[in-house]
Amino acid sequence: MNVADRATAGFRQRYGVEPAGRWAAPGRVNLIGEHTDYNDGFVLPFALPLRTVVAAAPAPGGRWTVWSELDDEPVEFGAAEADEPGRVDGWAAYVAGVVWALRADGHDVPGARLAVASDVPVGSGLSSSAAIESAVLAALVDLGGLDLPAGRWPRLAQRAENDYVGAPTGIMDQSAVIRGRAGHALFLDCRTEEVEQIPFDLDGAGLAVLVIDSRAPHRHADGEYAARRRSCEQAAATLGVTALRDVPVADLDAALARLGDDETRRRVRHVVTENQRVLDTVALLRAGRVRDTGPLLTASHASMRDDFEITVPEIDTAVEAALSAGAYGARMTGGGFGGCVLALVDAGAADAVAAAVTEAYAERGFTAPGTLTVQPSGGATRLG
Repeated sequence: MNVADRATAGFRQRYGVEPAGRWAAPGRVNLIGEHTDYNDGFVLPFALPLRTVVAAAPAPGGRWTVWSELDDEPVEFGAAEADEPGRVDGWAAYVAGVVWALRADGHDVPGARLAVASDVPVGSGLSSSAAIESAVLAALVDLGGLDLPAGRWPRLAQRAENDYVGAPTGIMDQSAVIRGRAGHALFLDCRTEEVEQIPFDLDGAGLAVLVIDSRAPHRHADGEYAARRRSCEQAAATLGVTALRDVPVADLDAALARLGDDETRRRVRHVVTENQRVLDTVALLRAGRVRDTGPLLTASHASMRDDFEITVPEIDTAVEAALSAGAYGARMTGGGFGGCVLALVDAGAADAVAAAVTEAYAERGFTAPGTLTVQPSGGATRLG
């Protein structure tokens, strides 16, 4: 049974009626541009074919009930709980957070019953949180007939995650999940929120993106993420710029010389060079040179490993094995300390590269990785 049918079946079983509709939002991978988003920089994600689907219908009384196939016990909350961050916790906080963000933005959010099913793996760095937020947001906007242009959706979904759930993410995940387009990567300026759809024609180039789920447990991810963000903000203040995005690559050496410790210098070097790698990747894709982006992906990974220090042995092993098996480029994608790797490979070589990574994991005694090939897909939408 596909994910949309699972959501419908779950709704029917839980509530005894048919849903008014189904809304879907994808996971995402970031082709390049890691930890640049909260530095006002550039990112280049694309939406995945893996989706979270919400089946929903209006409910009277200004209350919301949500059921997930991952947890058979539904969660019910009203306006009082939705209006106070922290009152609803666990996975349902992402749903309550969307209700809170909409209400805080002045919208009359309809009560609703919702059922959630998902093919986006939780905890793998493919943005399952943005997927559920965005699918719920799409459902509530439609059910309530809310006057809310789609261009404003990413910021509201981000507010739900930042201010209700308490995860300090940038705007990238929600933008990719909501605004993704099939066959394209989303070039996002995280300062201005301007977007450009960049052709990313893997089929035409005879290529594929292999996503490797490292299955590595996230190690200290929350605290380390916050520490990296704090270090970047402090460095920007020392350098007298609004954000590290304002340090050009040509001025990097002079900027590093003004910083007092080597760790901060490494953090800054990663962000500044990563922004430039995004711009260089966009230029290559505009020229149709998809294969030539590979070295930039690999350089990005080396920077995350050596300068930003956010990789783990399973991740590095996956990158090294993929490159040894013929990938044109490979890098960790996501916030780090676990999660996924993406590798740019010949379409006919994806299985062989996946097998090489699996073998390398076995040699090191790691849990076997998950692998799948993906194409850039569309963003949040109503299915019917």
